This record gives sequence, structure tokens and C-alpha cells, in this order.
Amino acid sequence: MAEISPEPDGAAARWLLHIDLDQFQAAVEYRRHPELRGLPVIVGGNGDPTEPRKVVTCASYPARAFGVRAGMALRSAHRKCPEGIFLPLDMTTYEEASEEVMALLRTFPGRVEVWGWDEAFLAADTAAPEQLATEIRTAIAELNLTCAIGIGDNKLTAKLATGFAKSASKSAAPPADPVAATAGMFRLTAANWTEVMAHRPTSALWGIGPRIAARLATLGIDTVADLMTADRGRLATEFGPNTGPYLRVLGHGKGDTEVTTEPRTPVGRSKSETFPKDLTDRTEIDAQVARLAREVAEEMAAEGRISTRVSVTVRTNTFFTRTKQRKLPTPTTDVDQIADTALAVTARFPLDRPVRLLGVRLELLPE
Repeated sequence: MAEISPEPDGAAARWLLHIDLDQFQAAVEYRRHPELRGLPVIVGGNGDPTEPRKVVTCASYPARAFGVRAGMALRSAHRKCPEGIFLPLDMTTYEEASEEVMALLRTFPGRVEVWGWDEAFLAADTAAPEQLATEIRTAIAELNLTCAIGIGDNKLTAKLATGFAKSASKSAAPPADPVAATAGMFRLTAANWTEVMAHRPTSALWGIGPRIAARLATLGIDTVADLMTADRGRLATEFGPNTGPYLRVLGHGKGDTEVTTEPRTPVGRSKSETFPKDLTDRTEIDAQVARLAREVAEEMAAEGRISTRVSVTVRTNTFFTRTKQRKLPTPTTDVDQIADTALAVTARFPLDRPVRLLGVRLELLPE
């Protein structure tokens, strides 16, 4: 496969690199359990595939070959892959591994914006973005982890390019001219946007989900090429004066180029739990709500965050879900007051059906 050479004039340009760690949770488990490499590792719940109402949070590539996917019930995953190695979710270990990778990325020239445990954007001025991507992949490999890297002229193109990079790393047929792809990386810019993307469905664009794609289809807009030539006024009429034109911008491969190095400050924190058996006793429901409220309130108090509003979510065994909320009398870190407010909110629910899930969310003052 041909390699992309540095820019012809040797001049540095601003590039956005999207780094996406492969099968992250499973990869961390492979790293600390090398004997499991090549086996179908499935992470989720407490690692017990018979546990009800627990889902897969990460399926290794060998497990995916059996049809196992994130979000699938553990019991379903076990039926599809009875020989799978089921491991419990270990949040602390994954967070530590993520921090290790992000700290490594910050040693490279450029600005790093963390987007989660397993992905980040890096903005760099360079004449050889593939060379930089190769150096990053090599450094991450030294941590016994792997990644795919999308190279673009904005966040949209870089993010989409990562998907093609993953295809290239699996030795699949390249999605466009082979000059754009090398193993584990892919370049997508204005120069090859039409060639790579025009024939694809609008749902292939980052930011357009199934519902918006379906609405576009009713307007006769099925492909990215259709969206590129769509009437602005018609889009504005259908989707609103802001969203409509923005969709057309996405169709042309235009996107944000700003990279924020400051960590995102959450405006809220929530905690929920799906119970092994439905709850029917009001006293027990109250006890669980109080526990969840106290846990999340204590976490926020420990971080010095001040709560302003309490929300409680109830999901019944029929999957009917409703959320009610109450503003706190004054912003507070008082755990007892937050728990009492959560109970007061819960009292507003009829609770005439068995309860499958409970959740408590706190809205927080900006830092």
C-alpha cells in the first residue's frame, strides 16, 4: 500500500489527528493477562454471564467475530460465545490506563483534547502528519496497547478517517484510493472528501443519526452527495434555521478545528442501578434512592462541587421511564439535604408497577 509523503513544499500545516484506542477495556485486560491474548474476552457487569440485566461494555475483536457487541445483555453474549472469557468491569484500572495514554499524547508537539477513556484529538502543525501518527502509534504500542488514527483538516474529517483507519488495520479493502490509507491510519481532507464520502449514506456522517437520516430521506436526500447539493432553504424549513444549514456544512466535510486542552467540567453527575429483581416495596425503593443520592452527593462533595437540583429517574418493568426533579432551596454540598430532596421527589411517583431501574442525578454549579 502506498505511503503518503510529506507536503510537497515541506511547509507545516495545521492537522487534526483523532486517536482511538482499539477494544480499549479488553486491551487493558490483555495487557495485564497476556495469557488471554487471542481469546474472546468480554467485559461487563461482575463478569458473570448468568447475571441478569447486565450488559457488555466491551467486546474484544475475537468476541466480535461471534457477534458479541457492546450494549448486548451478558446472557445473550454468552449464548453467542459460550467459550468467551467474561471479566468484570474494572473502572479504576481503565481510568488509570487512559490517563497513561493521555499523558503520553501530551508529550508530542501539539494540543490534546481528551474525549473519553479511549479517544482524543491532537492538533499539530506539521508537514508530515502520517509520520507523526506513526510515532504516536509506536509509542502507544510500547504501552502494550494499539490504536487507529484519523488524519483530517478538521475534527469531522479526522473522526471519520479513524473509521477507515480501523478498516485498513484489519486489512479490509480501503474505502477510497489506497494512497489515503496506511496500516492503522487514514487521511481524509477536502482534497479527497468527494471521492471518499459522496456515495455514502448521510448516516455515515458524524453528527447525523438514524432519525435525522430518515428525515433527510423523506426530502430525497439519501447520500452525502445529495446533501452537498441540497437546497439551504428547504433544509432550514425542515430542520430549523440553525440545524438545517449546519447539515449542509457537514455534507461538505466542514467542521470544528478548535482543540480545548482544559478538561471538561461536568454540569451534572448521575448514578443509576438496574436491579436483579424488580422492586415492589416502597420502603425498599426509598432506601435505594437514598443510597444512590448519598453516593453521588458524597462524590460531588469530595470534589468540592455544589449541587443545585436533584432529579430522580424511575423505570418500571414495562420499560416506562419517567424523571422528576426539584431545585434545592439553596446550592449545597449537604449530603443529608440532597438525600432528603431525592426522597421527596420519589414521593411524587405513583410507583404502582414493579421498578426495574432507579437513578439520581445532581445538577451542579459551574466551577
